[in-house]
Amino acid sequence: MDLSKLLVLLDAFKELHWQNLIMIAVGGVLIALAVIKEYEPNLLLPIGFGAILANLPLTGATEAGGWLKTLFDAGIATELFPLFVFIAIGAMTDFGPLLENPKMALLGAAGQFGIFITLLLALATGMFTLNEAASIGIIGAIDGPTAIYVSSKLAPHLLGPITVCAYSYMSLVPIIQPPVMRFMTSKAEKIVHMPYTIKEVSRAVRILFPITVTVIVSLIAPKASPLIASLMFGNLIRESGVVDRLNNAAQNELANLTTLFLGLVIGSTMEGVNFIKPTTLLILALGLFAFVMDTVGGLLLGKIMYVLSGKKFNPLIGAAGISAFPMSARIVQRFGQEYDTSNFLLMHAMGANAAGQLGSVIAGGVVLAIIAGVM
Repeated sequence: MDLSKLLVLLDAFKELHWQNLIMIAVGGVLIALAVIKEYEPNLLLPIGFGAILANLPLTGATEAGGWLKTLFDAGIATELFPLFVFIAIGAMTDFGPLLENPKMALLGAAGQFGIFITLLLALATGMFTLNEAASIGIIGAIDGPTAIYVSSKLAPHLLGPITVCAYSYMSLVPIIQPPVMRFMTSKAEKIVHMPYTIKEVSRAVRILFPITVTVIVSLIAPKASPLIASLMFGNLIRESGVVDRLNNAAQNELANLTTLFLGLVIGSTMEGVNFIKPTTLLILALGLFAFVMDTVGGLLLGKIMYVLSGKKFNPLIGAAGISAFPMSARIVQRFGQEYDTSNFLLMHAMGANAAGQLGSVIAGGVVLAIIAGVM
């Protein structure tokens, strides 16, 4: 028997580097977080598995013609996967609380503060180009599809760490936000009651809202049009009330299949040699900073509104101005009841949170427009 032929079976082991082993372990950790802790399991589980596949040598999965590379070219290089996800998110999102209380849109804008300050900070380190800094800053959108869309256009080589960072911090909203809320607000501010009066939003307004937003944002920031149009189209499907099959398909089949493929493809970009670098750790740190600054920005505006309203506005609602919908609104409700069990802030926070979802998409388009103008 020619033993040299059997040694071919060991070729993959010869190509297995220590960086690959670390990333295989990281993939295992992501799967464990998804299964055991249930942190964003729909995405972290396929990302973890994709990361394992990407670090198994000689499989050809991530090379030209490989199945993961084909998925990448079809869904990320063309930007289709994040846009499909936005259609699904739009179909799932009820903008009613925002339409009932439009001033919450201000909090949605303030909740994007971390994007721009992190962009400047990343530039100041001298380790990143403008495109890379903008892609890192967009982690502050706390919106995975927005982060994927922007980074795939500006810095596709950073897609892996940026996406993992964005989704990991989204899952950690209950851990990251409460300490900031506790530190930045006084007890008197925390216990402000805001009675909720239901204001009926007509069907016509609900249908006109996504159309109007698409037109206005597309005219002001054309680079944001694909993002806002897909989100608003999903919402139009929801609010029209005449395409239940399309609405259900967007919320279920489209969301599930796209998330599945998106996770695998993102994981496939996490090849050890390219992923394990000092800049990756810095991106993780900057992403956390962006998240904290988003919360700070929303709370600061909330405190201003508290003063301007004659102390009738609860500034905790400002923390819900980020895009993690509806998780952040629920955290605000739970946190407020720690100090007063009779305080119900959920519907107000839902308005700010819906505004944050919209604000993150617009912020992504603004970043793209700014970079395009500079370049």
